[in-house]
Amino acid sequence: MTTAQSGQEQKTEAAEAPDGAVPVVWDDSKMTTQFANVVNIQSTLEQIDLFFGTNKTWNVSNERQVKVDLTNRVILSPHAAKRLWAALGGVLKEYESRHGALKIDGR
Repeated sequence: MTTAQSGQEQKTEAAEAPDGAVPVVWDDSKMTTQFANVVNIQSTLEQIDLFFGTNKTWNVSNERQVKVDLTNRVILSPHAAKRLWAALGGVLKEYESRHGALKIDGR
């Protein structure tokens, strides 16, 4: 569905909702896309922090350190983090069934 707001076109998409449920409208008008090939995670009792960035080091043996430009931090409640974990697990399971197992040891 597309609506006009303040002279700018705003794209929204309503998700299908089961009977009696309230539909969710995904508004992507302010969304940005960034690339990340590095993720780091830390946590406290109240939150899980995800740090995303890009590895800028092309030759570790010459540079003697790895430089990662951090671009985004996403803070989740533990419950939201567990839902993300379950959703990502399902997506990756389906991906690997179609394309083969992913190796995460860097090789």
